[in-house]
Amino acid sequence: MRGFLSFTRLEAVLHGLILVGVCAVALSFSSYTLAQNDNERRQPPPTRSSEVLSERMFRDISSIQELLSPEDETKEPNYERAKIELDRLNERYNSLNDFEKATLLNFYTNYYLNTDNIEQALLTFERMLTIENLRVEMRQRALQALGNLYAGEERWQDSIDALSQWREISEEESANVFLQLANGHFNLEQFQQAIPYVLDHMEIVRAEGREVPRNVYGLLNVMYIEMEDYPNALITTKEMVALFDEPADWRNLAAIYGMLDDDKNRIETLGLTFAKGYMASEAEYMNLAQSLAGIDAPYKGAKVLEAGIAAGIVEEDFDTFERLTQMYLMANEYDEAVIPARKAAELDETGNGYDYLGYIYYLKHDYKEAAEASKLALQRGNLDDPDDANLFLARALLEIEDFEGARQAAREAQRLGNNNASQLLTFIENSKARRENLDRRKADAIDFYRS
Repeated sequence: MRGFLSFTRLEAVLHGLILVGVCAVALSFSSYTLAQNDNERRQPPPTRSSEVLSERMFRDISSIQELLSPEDETKEPNYERAKIELDRLNERYNSLNDFEKATLLNFYTNYYLNTDNIEQALLTFERMLTIENLRVEMRQRALQALGNLYAGEERWQDSIDALSQWREISEEESANVFLQLANGHFNLEQFQQAIPYVLDHMEIVRAEGREVPRNVYGLLNVMYIEMEDYPNALITTKEMVALFDEPADWRNLAAIYGMLDDDKNRIETLGLTFAKGYMASEAEYMNLAQSLAGIDAPYKGAKVLEAGIAAGIVEEDFDTFERLTQMYLMANEYDEAVIPARKAAELDETGNGYDYLGYIYYLKHDYKEAAEASKLALQRGNLDDPDDANLFLARALLEIEDFEGARQAAREAQRLGNNNASQLLTFIENSKARRENLDRRKADAIDFYRS
């Protein structure tokens, strides 16, 4: 979570005072030109002001500006030469007025940032703040630039301190400053302090008629969740769903309902997420499917699981097919349970899967298939309860009147220690005798009517 919404170094330049020097120079040059024109008319003795650039300073700065940012776009900046000129100008730093000092340091920061020397840029901005009569607007911009650069270097407390000083001398608040302060406190895990700044940032953005970006809502939401403030996280996430309709926000909404033990809304939200086609992981499909099964809607749960398989998101493994089979059985949909049960049986390394498949066929009264599945279960082996499997096979064979096969299976179950096997053996013998008796009576009747 580190670095959430932190500004890049380039953004720090844009929000700093790099352009201030150019504008200030232009303004000062205008003042100088007007003064020069007046001099030509009135010829008064020159007066040195701490608010303007001298003619010499203006020429030097103009030369450096051309080196750093040539007017001819086909030319490359000459940073090496610009540094030499800056250092030469810096040799007479103490003779400059405060505005000239600030202008010089401003161009130094421009050079250092363009050459990716952030450490020197920071030192230069800090030096600028030591100028006694530094203009308020330049002090503000220096502090804001420092706040951004400190954030880029992950010096979060320094960033907070610089931006807090900016607020102390600024007559107006800034959405950007609020966001940077929130970012600093967030990265220090000071969520209680960060949240009000995010809210203030959002308020200013809305007042300016702009839309609050989704990542700002996300920052706020992360902090509410970190603080386990789920009611406010719910409010924020609902707003995000309404504004942005992003899949992640729907999933977060369902998770927050879960944190609040609101199972009804959690499942409804998951259902809407599924209906919108926003589910992206196997866990999400499983969560919704099992939740539906848990509220007596297993058939809907099975269909969700099948949709996940069809989308290639839910893996077609034994566990998946076993869950799908169970959901269809819970819904009493035996016919639809057969296919996933057979797939599960094929994937099962033991015979338990085929044993379960035989049980489903038995529920369908398809005793022949039940017997075949039970035989496959015994052939594969490694059964959890081989005696029960043999007893079940005996019952299935008995239903199709394979008395000899049923007798053998029941005897095997008895050998394996099944307590019900002897009772079933008796029932098999009685059933066999009853069938033989019926067959004799049928044969006698046929003979009687033929005679």
